[in-house]
Amino acid sequence: MNAPFIHPSAIVDDGARIGSGSRVWHFTHVSAGSIVGERCVLGQNVFIGPGVEIGDGVKIQNNVSVYAGVRIADDVFLGPSCVFTNVLTPRAHIERKEEFAPTPVGRGVTVGANATIVCGHSLGEYAMVGAGSVVTKDVPAHAVVVGNPARRMAWACRCGEVLAEDGACARCGDEYEVTAEGCRWVKSRE
Repeated sequence: MNAPFIHPSAIVDDGARIGSGSRVWHFTHVSAGSIVGERCVLGQNVFIGPGVEIGDGVKIQNNVSVYAGVRIADDVFLGPSCVFTNVLTPRAHIERKEEFAPTPVGRGVTVGANATIVCGHSLGEYAMVGAGSVVTKDVPAHAVVVGNPARRMAWACRCGEVLAEDGACARCGDEYEVTAEGCRWVKSRE
């Protein structure tokens, strides 16, 4: 596969690893100890904190900071200017780096533009967070959440389509089991 492309204005600290086929654009900073997978796109003015792990096939749009404590799985889409926090009770005069709360982002998740993810909450596989939403609790796999605070309004297929009430996807034909507790993939259209 191709070597990563790093724009001349980007900063990649010694000790950071960028996977093959990835592209790092204007004014982006990838900190030491962080790992960016293969085939990723880091848009303009992105910050990747120390020790952050980003999976393969991830697209991070402009003006996103991914701080220590956030872990991004494969095939995640982070919309422009979405925000991850990493401390629940920050104060400028108190050092709280030992209190960074983990925020796992599951495979295939989409986070819309200007959404805020409060630290310590997980985003389940293929969940969708609407633009401008504020996530203040865990988001189950395949959930579509919107608002402030974010609340589930539907379930989403792996392809991104909102599922019908019977759990069928009109776009790709995949089928899901939908219950009060959650949503899980059952089978692909054959």
